[in-house]
Amino acid sequence: QVQLVESGGGLVLPGGSLRLSCAASGSDFSVYNMGWYRQAPGKQRELVALSTSGGTTNYADSVKGRFTISRDYAKQNVYLQMNSLNVEDTAVYYCNADFFGVHFWGQGTQVTVFS
Repeated sequence: QVQLVESGGGLVLPGGSLRLSCAASGSDFSVYNMGWYRQAPGKQRELVALSTSGGTTNYADSVKGRFTISRDYAKQNVYLQMNSLNVEDTAVYYCNADFFGVHFWGQGTQVTVFS
């Protein structure tokens, strides 16, 4: 079982940047697919970015070219660099670890983009 703790959310103006961090502990980080999800008020949780255990990455169409997911295997951290933020990116962002369909979640971190 893996424990996940997110950090790095906050308030930002449109066009600004934020970097989210997720610290994983309690299990071998490398075997998990690691992802960032977000949930805006009144909407379903959606996958934003995925980093697979095999080394590939995938992004939601809405964030391609603006967000970058990365992993630090030594520190067992996963990051989400978010650039060119807009108000539609406002949501609670959750770190996720997926091991063959068994999901673990962090507590979430709020990102608010306002003008």
